[in-house]
Amino acid sequence: MIRLPARSLLVFALGLSFTVPASAQVEKKPAPAGSMPSVNGKTIPKSRLDFIVKQRSAQGQPDNAETRRAILDNLISQEVVAQEAERRGFAKNADVRAQLDLARQQVLVQALVQEHLKTHSVKDEELLAEYNKVKASRGEKEYKARHILVDKDSEANEIIAQLKKGAKFEDLAKQSKDPGSKDKGGDLDWNPPGTFVKPFAEALTKLEKGKYTETPVQSQYGWHVIRLDDVRSAQFPAFDSVKQQIQSMLQEREVQKFVGELRAKAKIQ
Repeated sequence: MIRLPARSLLVFALGLSFTVPASAQVEKKPAPAGSMPSVNGKTIPKSRLDFIVKQRSAQGQPDNAETRRAILDNLISQEVVAQEAERRGFAKNADVRAQLDLARQQVLVQALVQEHLKTHSVKDEELLAEYNKVKASRGEKEYKARHILVDKDSEANEIIAQLKKGAKFEDLAKQSKDPGSKDKGGDLDWNPPGTFVKPFAEALTKLEKGKYTETPVQSQYGWHVIRLDDVRSAQFPAFDSVKQQIQSMLQEREVQKFVGELRAKAKIQ
């Protein structure tokens, strides 16, 4: 699902709590049954209460009198503070107006996206097809490798020469320019070949267990000396355990496609 930012201006409307200091609390007079309370003569719309109750219910919270009273109390606090902000002229502030405009736009975008995803839902066969595609791209094996990355092939050849003389790979890895592995003896952990750039992957898969490349391997990052520590069958999660993640990914892809189509039709100058 597409994720859109939500700012504090909507904090009350989203049903978040608002605590009023004890010193500022006043006696709460219950409103007549079936009616909504008013603040300084302005009635709080029942639609606000219903919207928050709906959101809370979707999250598993009960819809009962106690919940509604708590939400309504928050809405009263919101109205009190909002009216004070209006009185002080914040509604005319340029930054506040910009935030209000942006918040309105975000709500509209979210509504349209949700409606689009309802009519373009991802089918189970699509989820399974994507799962099999990713699984196939990873290959059947995973490799535990180490590497030392340097700027020049002459440096890489010098490292290889030292390895042939008995130097430890882990010690030489300290001169690597790869910050993620140099302090771990060059360890890259377990990965399928597709994780690495093509020249690296090709050299890695040709190595025998315990061997290192005796010729420097060049990539866009520099020159590598690679050692293969171990090989195992690829570990891949079961479909059911990643089904939700795949669905989210395909939904996001669908939203990006939808937005792209709208942009293509729009007159952007």
